[in-house]
Amino acid sequence: MDRDISPPPAKRRKVKPATTQSAVPPASLRGFLRRHHWPAMLLLQEVKIATKDIKTQDAVRAAVNASSSANSKEPAYEAHFTLPNDAYNAKGLRGSGKVYGVCSILRRDLREKYSVNVHTVDWDNEGRISIVKIARDRQRLAVFNIYAVNGTDNPYRDSRTGAQRGTRHDHKLAFHKALAEECKRWEGNGWDVLLGGDMNVAPDARDGFPKLRMFPMQHVLNRADFHDKLLQGKEGKEGFGGVDVWRRIHGEKRRYTYYSRGREWGTSCDRVDYFIAGRRAWDAKMIKDGGILDSEAERGSSDHVPIWVDIALSTPEADQY
Repeated sequence: MDRDISPPPAKRRKVKPATTQSAVPPASLRGFLRRHHWPAMLLLQEVKIATKDIKTQDAVRAAVNASSSANSKEPAYEAHFTLPNDAYNAKGLRGSGKVYGVCSILRRDLREKYSVNVHTVDWDNEGRISIVKIARDRQRLAVFNIYAVNGTDNPYRDSRTGAQRGTRHDHKLAFHKALAEECKRWEGNGWDVLLGGDMNVAPDARDGFPKLRMFPMQHVLNRADFHDKLLQGKEGKEGFGGVDVWRRIHGEKRRYTYYSRGREWGTSCDRVDYFIAGRRAWDAKMIKDGGILDSEAERGSSDHVPIWVDIALSTPEADQY
């Protein structure tokens, strides 16, 4: 039995240091992209930008391209936002609700090799899903940028009328169901599917330190529902049947992605951010590698650390996300 339940030392990817000639600080978005070898895609969750806040959206677009015009060898990026339009459940930072939102940042030269489109779903109003469609010849990949619902006892309100419709726990279960159905529709239409982001569920006991959250009981029920709907669920259950990429690659290793900023590093952490591959994508050996960049430096001002995955599409080289 594995008795080592402490956070294991990180197995680091080789990180290219920022050039001393650049005026872009390493902590910036542009600095992050440079440091990690210009990934083809960067998925951000809980960006906390209001739909009407065009100024901040433009600032993000400028930030991901800072210095690119001065150095033609460095790639340019485009930023696509999916932001909340729910007046009752996502009012804003100064209201009684929250601002959620996701942003999918794409390297522009992707469009030289693939057909690329970005859109969202019609059943979510909280800005939780961005779908990046990448296609070339017979290869079709749908990458879902996910900021899943966090279950709480707070009320969930009808997005049209404001009437209470249960709790955020209830909304979380409904989100799981709708997301699983969306993924199955895409696979049924011939698309390989990959989900990535903050799932707000630590899958099992290996994914929580010092222990997995088991109280109140609704968290246990939410976790079981997540498995049944989105991961390889129990026999006889209808679900998407996806593969937890990091766990499948790394087996019993214990690594974490959420580190509370209110506690000493490594004393309270969970693996709630990961990629889930559909069976089509996994069986096609599209996923080449994946990992977690778990360090205080990579966490920065967030309470989550980055994760990554390498994918081989219809060209010989791998694309990093």
